[in-house]
Amino acid sequence: MSRSRKTLVTLAILAFIAFLAWSTLTAQKVECEVCVEFANGRNCATATAATEREAAQSAQSTACGPLAMGMTASIACGNAPPTRRQCRVR
Repeated sequence: MSRSRKTLVTLAILAFIAFLAWSTLTAQKVECEVCVEFANGRNCATATAATEREAAQSAQSTACGPLAMGMTASIACGNAPPTRRQCRVR
């Protein structure tokens, strides 16, 4: 493969990676911080997503991670009302 062809392929790959990063970041329109209390513990997490519902759900799931051990506890924590939920449009 010639040097100019390698350069062209490298530029095409970099352009594709830049496009993927851009499209991923522009889809994240809402940021939510959610705090939960579960099993005598408290944790907060932040997440971004295209909608407020998705961002809040993702943040709550992340916040529950260190608090809940096992699938049943994870589901219960995910269904618990958050002690704090603050969302903003990015």
